[in-house]
Amino acid sequence: MNTQPLPVALADVLARGDVWRGDTLATLPESAIPSGHAELDAELPGGGWPRGNLTEILVDRSSVGEVSLLLPALACLSADGGWLALVAPPWLPHAPAWAAAGVALERLVIVKAGKSVGWCVEQLLASGGFAGVLAWPEANISARALRRLQVAAEGRSVFACLWRSTVVAETPSPAPLRLRLSAAAGDGDLSVSIIKRRGRPVSRPLALSIPRPISFAGRNPRVVAGPALSLVADRGAAAASVA
Repeated sequence: MNTQPLPVALADVLARGDVWRGDTLATLPESAIPSGHAELDAELPGGGWPRGNLTEILVDRSSVGEVSLLLPALACLSADGGWLALVAPPWLPHAPAWAAAGVALERLVIVKAGKSVGWCVEQLLASGGFAGVLAWPEANISARALRRLQVAAEGRSVFACLWRSTVVAETPSPAPLRLRLSAAAGDGDLSVSIIKRRGRPVSRPLALSIPRPISFAGRNPRVVAGPALSLVADRGAAAASVA
């Protein structure tokens, strides 16, 4: 009896979404969420933010448009009825701005995780009940904890994103996608460097113009986060918050 495995054609192997050539991008279009920025989508494997994998966004200075960068994708997930979770954010979302961007506040959960950010994120990912989980882990999160989060996200229909400092840019990470953000030269522009992706390296940073979702007379028209939730959030997102 012949027990030898059947040969697999190379073309069949390369057709798999989780296998890619070194000079090309991985393609998983069914798992990608359009970022709302065509130039960025052209550089992201699958043509958008990935589901079922860990994404790291590295940024030091706040208010450079880092939150607005993700709002189109979060609005897309929200429009499909998905729940979103913010775990240990260093600010609270400005409810009118998020609502104006298309995020359903009644399906936005804010988790005050204390020193258990990694554990909370792992539980949220494992639950399968969230379309998007964004988290700000402690600076000393271990490589083991990061691997657990990648395993928890793997294969699930969830956009899992960690915000970390740029000081870890040279530190290995299990996240298949890592980006570094900084302010660009133009007013309102954001410089996006893709420092890790499945495929060939990116030769240059991208300069993206980030639209601001809301404008109020007498207020900062760029604000999407602030020190306190408005009354709108108290009636919506804050009601769903998890302490």
